[in-house]
Amino acid sequence: MTDEPTIRRVALIRHADYHQQIDTPSALQPFPLTRRGERQAREGAEEVLTLCQAHGWQPASTVHASSLLRAWQTAQVMNEVMGDRTGREFSLMAHDALWERSLGSAANLTTAQIAEAVRHDPRVDFLPADWKSNSHFRLPLPGAESLMQAGQRVADFMASLPASPSALTSGTTLTLIVGHGAALRHAAHLLGVLDFDQIAGLSMHHARPVVIEEHLSGSWRHVAGEWKVRQRHEPAQD
Repeated sequence: MTDEPTIRRVALIRHADYHQQIDTPSALQPFPLTRRGERQAREGAEEVLTLCQAHGWQPASTVHASSLLRAWQTAQVMNEVMGDRTGREFSLMAHDALWERSLGSAANLTTAQIAEAVRHDPRVDFLPADWKSNSHFRLPLPGAESLMQAGQRVADFMASLPASPSALTSGTTLTLIVGHGAALRHAAHLLGVLDFDQIAGLSMHHARPVVIEEHLSGSWRHVAGEWKVRQRHEPAQD
């Protein structure tokens, strides 16, 4: 920890478990949370409040979420729990800027369908074997992004959040951002919280907060909550 004044403090939260279509790498699937996901969201809200109590923080009254349904629902459930526990009212703002990496015109196609489409495109030489997890690779399709581009979009959103009312005193506000694991990790890298080599070795627990802070110097640091460490040979697909 540091005594340097805090400008922004953000809890990065990956959406909870949802009804995901199998073998479909697009993150723009429109499906809702599972019952397990609803439980994870409630438990995540309790963890946020526990962290706030331990560190003397207050969760901001506005929670920001990706406009994709699973993230929006996760934030909605968390708001309800935090409201019940604190007696406060929490509002939710949804943002397209917090989406996971888009596959553009390949959205919601299966892995095999994407490979087939690219194979028949004479403008494309080949599809790399690691295309789903390669941070810099962008599908050669309209509207597609690389993971790094998605991370930059999310990092820019975080940098646009209101600063602490006074740059001379550390604020106590914790702003919740409910989004998607890969975009959040790449954003953390671009903000200097994670080294590039750490991105593939880490994931995020469903609905559990990872707290980072921006200080007066402009540097961001991880201060609370835990990343999920991938097991050996576990593929980096999220």
